[in-house]
Amino acid sequence: MVDIIHRVGARPSSRDAAYAALTTLDGLSGWWTRDTTGEPDRVGGVVAFRFLQGGFDMKVLELLPGERVLWEVVDGPAEWMGTTVAFDLHDSEDFTIVLFAHRGWREEVEFMNHCSTKWATFLVSLKQLLETGVGAPAPDDLQISDWH
Repeated sequence: MVDIIHRVGARPSSRDAAYAALTTLDGLSGWWTRDTTGEPDRVGGVVAFRFLQGGFDMKVLELLPGERVLWEVVDGPAEWMGTTVAFDLHDSEDFTIVLFAHRGWREEVEFMNHCSTKWATFLVSLKQLLETGVGAPAPDDLQISDWH
């Protein structure tokens, strides 16, 4: 198994604001994709994220307010199926730290390299949303290649 991991800090944000950005439709559509529907605030809920090139459905596995959000991919590209996406939150001086992990890739493939970079751009979008109130969600995200 192979994992994608990232760390980003935001200030002067709070863990509560970061948690809301991960567990509300307004929050998620403010940094990841504007086309977000579902129940991100309920364990067992499914959230649909749509992009120009397709999308993903995530089942909410765990919600610990101000600390952790965990999803399982239940629909999307074959490489994503059964993987998990986790956001762990903690404070470090005057930053809120987001530890991100997309775990359980069966093998390292070129699509994983692309996804790692795209996750990084979206995590910077999350940072921008928390710090300025404006993120860069799809379709206004940074395009890094022909795979949107």
